[in-house]
Amino acid sequence: MNEGIQNSAIFLMSLGENEAAEVLKYLEPKEVQKISSAMVTLSNLSKDQIAKVFHDFLVTASTKTTIGLDSNSYIRNMLTKALGDDKAAGLLDRIMHNSDTSGIESLKWMDPGAVAEMIGNEHPQIIATILVHLEADQAASVMKMFTERTRNDVLLRISTLDGVQPVALRELNDVLSKLMSGGQTGKKTLKGGVATAAEILNFMGSAMEAEMMEKVRSFDPDLAQKIEDKMFVFENILDVDDRGIQLILREVQSEALIVALKGSSEELREKIFRNMSSRAAEMMREDLESKGPVKLSEVESNQKEILKIVKRLSDDGQIALGGKGDEDAYV
Repeated sequence: MNEGIQNSAIFLMSLGENEAAEVLKYLEPKEVQKISSAMVTLSNLSKDQIAKVFHDFLVTASTKTTIGLDSNSYIRNMLTKALGDDKAAGLLDRIMHNSDTSGIESLKWMDPGAVAEMIGNEHPQIIATILVHLEADQAASVMKMFTERTRNDVLLRISTLDGVQPVALRELNDVLSKLMSGGQTGKKTLKGGVATAAEILNFMGSAMEAEMMEKVRSFDPDLAQKIEDKMFVFENILDVDDRGIQLILREVQSEALIVALKGSSEELREKIFRNMSSRAAEMMREDLESKGPVKLSEVESNQKEILKIVKRLSDDGQIALGGKGDEDAYV
């Protein structure tokens, strides 16, 4: 279990139900689900464990300031005083893109089956517009419940979705709000495109992923390639557990790994080093530091070769990628 999730669960359980409920109001649906699940598993906590969680919280809280809290209200009032109601309203429309879209946002709290039942008979373009506002794993779960034809059509529309008129999004939100007795309407920056399609596909499972990609490829090979390029990025290796990392390292040449890590995050480097022997990790660190500048094309080429190994091990069931949706995957 993620340590941050577990610590959050311990902290909220220690606060009491009323105070914990106030905190949970500010979290996203997925965060509430993860923390709630962690709460259920808590048992036999020692006083030292609880004290450590509160100590860590106080240390973190002491480094924060109030700057940025309720900034929307502050900015709105400031601009209104400076520019007047009309000019401020126009400027706010352009810079504040994260207003509540209560109808669409309410879907995040619903079971995927209920969402699929509610939107399944809509036009594929409307379904696509709705799904890109959900978390990728929830969107994938909803799509799994559609027919093959609808799935493929919706994925194609998600891949090519690059804009929507605010009024259209507002009307769509109004319809969903009425269906669920929602509240206010608003505007939200539209997601979509190949990155969103790739992220959703990562949760579909290998068989369904291959089937859907084949349909996209038959329609537009270039689009299919763009989606595939987004699906497996080098940083995804962070989602592989330690045993999986060790399996990958057995098949990767040291020189290729050094070049690939030149373009990686520090977090990924440290994860790789933790899964090596102390001596091997030390040598790898020294080689990385001593290696001069490397062309980006060379870095990307070595990363892609390593990702081929990762995908092969994933397809063989030897490792599980964090986003893949195969229920029977194991490590």
